[in-house]
Amino acid sequence: MTTPKDKLTFEQSLQTLEEIVAQVEQGKIPLEESIEKYEQGMTLIQNCRKILDQAEKRVEKINQQSRQEKSE
Repeated sequence: MTTPKDKLTFEQSLQTLEEIVAQVEQGKIPLEESIEKYEQGMTLIQNCRKILDQAEKRVEKINQQSRQEKSE
């Protein structure tokens, strides 16, 4: 993964997170690596939440503008 985590798209973050979960669930990686994967996963979750929050704000803004246009 060459892209910084904060520059990943939602889809890229989610895909990487799914890969991490699959690796950890297999139970074939050492404990220390599992902890590192967990930490990486938490960072990816934060990135997904940030992207979703931004998308929600955009949708709210669009809806608000639409309501204002209808009332004019």
